[in-house]
Parts: sequence; structure tokens; C-alpha cells
Amino acid sequence: MPAVHVVCATAGLDLVVPPGASILDVVRDAGLPVAGPCRDGSCGACETRVLEGEPEHRDAVLTAEERAFGETMMICVSGAQGDRLVLDL
Repeated sequence: MPAVHVVCATAGLDLVVPPGASILDVVRDAGLPVAGPCRDGSCGACETRVLEGEPEHRDAVLTAEERAFGETMMICVSGAQGDRLVLDL
């Protein structure tokens, strides 16, 4: 999986998530306090609003309808369909 450019709109950060890394880990490493106790997409604590881009959902929380809308994602396990996401972080 290629690297993904993640823009944290509220914080004004531009981050690169390398292959094999989670968005959650990269965001936390950048200093943003984001909850994510389960780290496997089962608790929903890291649910984040997607402002631009298309998530690739790998969680066990969102319904098929919620996934189709693509308005939120679990950043501990999910990635991007393309090479860029803008998140409400």
C-alpha cells in the first residue's frame, strides 16, 4: 500500500502516513491527542470526520450505509482509497 498524505485541517498539519503505519499512530506522533484504545477498529473511539478524500474502511463499527457515505472513518485501522485525505483533526 502506498503512502497517504493526510491533512489535519483543524490543527493545520500535513502528514505522510507511510506504508504499514496507521493514521492514528502518525497523528499521535505529530502531537494530536486522539483516543484509540482498541487499535483494531472495534471500539469506535478514534472515529474521525472525513472532509475530503475517500476512506478505505477496515473497521467493525460502521454500517455498510455509513461506509458508503464516507463521512467518518476509524483512523486506527482504515486507510485511503486514493493518496490524500483531509480529516477534521
